[in-house]
Amino acid sequence: MTDETPRPDANTGIDTTVPHSARVWNYWLGGKDNYAVDRETGDAVIAVYPQIKVNARESRAFLRRVVQFLAGEVGIRQFLDIGTGLPTADNTHEVAQRVAPDARVVYADNDPLVLAHARALLVGTPEGMTKYLHADIRDVPDLMSGAAEILDFTEPVAVLMLGVLGHIHDTDEARSLVAQILARLPSGSYVTICDAILTEARRNAEKTYSERDGVHYHARRPAEIESFFDGLEWVEPGFTSVSLWRADLPADDPTGNVLPLMSPSPVDQYGGVARKP
Repeated sequence: MTDETPRPDANTGIDTTVPHSARVWNYWLGGKDNYAVDRETGDAVIAVYPQIKVNARESRAFLRRVVQFLAGEVGIRQFLDIGTGLPTADNTHEVAQRVAPDARVVYADNDPLVLAHARALLVGTPEGMTKYLHADIRDVPDLMSGAAEILDFTEPVAVLMLGVLGHIHDTDEARSLVAQILARLPSGSYVTICDAILTEARRNAEKTYSERDGVHYHARRPAEIESFFDGLEWVEPGFTSVSLWRADLPADDPTGNVLPLMSPSPVDQYGGVARKP
């Protein structure tokens, strides 16, 4: 939204005079759920790290291809999207339910701003189920018990953690949280993770960002991100730049038209999809 439009979060106690990470990401994605202060912060980061907008949009395209693959080729009908952020185009439930209208999707986030938007905008198909869970990845038992009210954890589930683990600065803690989530998934489940890799330009971007809103996202070396998949079976092409993950997979837009394939270039967001044996 622009500053001139009504604010759906006006009565939530959310401060719209300071930048907010979910709204800044929304701005980089080309969304409208942001304010001048978010755009100013977003532009300051772009000035030192122009690739950030490409990273954001390639991460979104990665999500679309992954969910399309899991719902289509694999036949997964249950999705848990942890750290979903603000709703925008091609949300997990939209992609999954275009393929399988009976798919069940749970979104989990600990941000009250995301909650306010999700309640209004995350509406799924009559055949399936789409729910939002106010939960924190740091409290895995609470998160998973809440998800279990909608998802059947005796059947395979696809868990997505896109751009989330960078908010857990200690790598051992992040690895432990992933392991706790995996321990609660049945065999045949799938895990998708992607995060930013550490480069000098990325380090400068993080510094610029944290100086403006106090939030520090922790990019990692590729091997550290890859370690989150320990004990799982890779789906081809394995661990790679998100822009290169099954880039030849045709993507349907919301109108059902096949989008043209592009020749991808690597970006500083790495991840993959893996199966729990």
